[in-house]
Amino acid sequence: MSALLWALIALPLGAGTVLALSGRRWNGYVPVAALATALAALGLAVAVAFARPQVSAPLFAGVRAGLRVDGLSAVMVVTVAAVTAAVLAFSAGEMGPGEDRGRFFGVMLLFAGAMLVTVTATTLALLLMAWELMGATSWALIGYWWRQPRRAQAADTAFLTTRTADLGLYLAAGAAMAGGVGSLRLDALSFAGGGWLHLVSAGVVVAALGKSAQLPFSFWLSRAMEGPSPVSALLHSAAMVAAGAYLLLRLHPLLTATGWAGPLVAWTGAVSALALGVVAAAQRDLKQLLAASTCAQLGFMVLAAGSRGVAAGTVQLVAHAAVKAGLFLAAGAWLTALGTQQLPALKGAARRLPPVGAAFTVGALTLAGLAPLSLWAAKDEVLAAALAESPGLYAVGLAAGAVSAVYSVKALWYVTRPQPVHPAVGPATGSAAGPAAPLDRSAVLPLWVLAAAAAVLGVLALPGPAHWLRALLGARGEPSPHPWEAGVSAAVALIVTGVMWWLLPRLPDSARAAAPWAAGWLHLERAAHALLVRPVMALARALAVFDDRVVDGAARQLARGGLALAGLAGRADDRGLDAAVGAVAAGARRLGSLARRPQTGVLHQYYAQAVVGFAVLTLIVLLVR
Repeated sequence: MSALLWALIALPLGAGTVLALSGRRWNGYVPVAALATALAALGLAVAVAFARPQVSAPLFAGVRAGLRVDGLSAVMVVTVAAVTAAVLAFSAGEMGPGEDRGRFFGVMLLFAGAMLVTVTATTLALLLMAWELMGATSWALIGYWWRQPRRAQAADTAFLTTRTADLGLYLAAGAAMAGGVGSLRLDALSFAGGGWLHLVSAGVVVAALGKSAQLPFSFWLSRAMEGPSPVSALLHSAAMVAAGAYLLLRLHPLLTATGWAGPLVAWTGAVSALALGVVAAAQRDLKQLLAASTCAQLGFMVLAAGSRGVAAGTVQLVAHAAVKAGLFLAAGAWLTALGTQQLPALKGAARRLPPVGAAFTVGALTLAGLAPLSLWAAKDEVLAAALAESPGLYAVGLAAGAVSAVYSVKALWYVTRPQPVHPAVGPATGSAAGPAAPLDRSAVLPLWVLAAAAAVLGVLALPGPAHWLRALLGARGEPSPHPWEAGVSAAVALIVTGVMWWLLPRLPDSARAAAPWAAGWLHLERAAHALLVRPVMALARALAVFDDRVVDGAARQLARGGLALAGLAGRADDRGLDAAVGAVAAGARRLGSLARRPQTGVLHQYYAQAVVGFAVLTLIVLLVR
């Protein structure tokens, strides 16, 4: 069975690498290959969810690269694989032959593969590797159209923001090692000794909140909207942002062990759900509305993770994945067909593309929390966990649920308005009345599948399935909602939906957007720029000046000194050593010339030279004696 788990990880990573490097030559075959890979991965995910294999391999001294499918990761691998397959099926018609399909589909598979490693990793070291790969591939996907500076800058903003938060995982790893958890096993992090336990928890919390775009990191998700719509669908549903919520659910024992981390996480999730819900209600751009709603809905998962609601958070995660993937794909279909994502310009969009409109309607009503759709049941589970912790948490969560109905109804109201009467009316005057581009047939099926899943996944919160899910996740004893709680949340959602539907046509268009501070995502990006970007850039410039004037200046002076010494050595060599060698050579040549003079070739001269030589030798002998 371990081979199944290795195959589940290796298949998307290997195929993604090959497709990403294939270039445009095989553009026509890439979507088919990518979809086949995703469907095969889905089959493997279902198989490992039943088999529950566990594998391990040496990584570092005392640290192993472990993968395991338990209850929580079984739910996650199936969710990730299913949403990936649906998104890639839609993308086959969305990404035209003029695009670099190999790069797009290949990086999408790498992105999904990194998420699969993240949810099955049993050690922090391996999780960190997958975490980094997920961040790198998300940067590549958000900046897919990198030749447009605005999109490239958005990718940089998202990447740098999440990377700043990701440093928390490195802090957690170092603190775990110092605290005696040398294996870095996730299930052993809560046993870190002394004060190191608090550093481990702090690092994990910061990294998870950053990845899940919770306050104060939420603004990066707004910039991530510059990527293609299928990227938004996968990133906002089952990968990337879901990784942070998953990590908090996985490490719930660590949050409990510290005493402070659980309440901090719960309140951060509740406040994010409420505040980012208000941000969503203020948007006039459909993708921005959906992005802010993602932050808000993830807030419910984070609230559950901090409130002893692992099963509740899991149901919310799974249901939200289906809902948000379908909504983003529908928004992408309208953007392709109508050329706009501005809500005033999308009036009549649902009527002009009925298949997309039907799927979007189901998703929007589910997002509003209307009974008996899935997010209504999931939110009740989360609110029950919140009420068990604090009535204040429950009140904030219930208010956030009411705001969910506000922004969901706002989006649905715009796209279902009657089509413009005058065909000349266009986006400049507030509607998308031009001819719609035809919708690719391959895009319809995944939309309907996701809409159906969004509607029915609430069965996981019914008493029987909920008991089974708690047993699967090892979360027996978690609180369940009372009938009155379910009735209150259903009534709140229904009343807010009705009031909003009645109120919106009676408001002037300018009044349908809230204050600029909300539409501008609470000005968090501006604050981050002032508090983080400017100081970091100032420090970077100061370091650059120091490098140019001190480090580089010293290196240049050393180089100049070396050249001067080399010049002196050259002159000494030319005028001293080389001159001496020349003099010795000249003397040798002179002696050679002198030695050749006695060699005349006349015999009597040789005899005379011999006589002289013997006479000299005799004289020397006599003198020496």
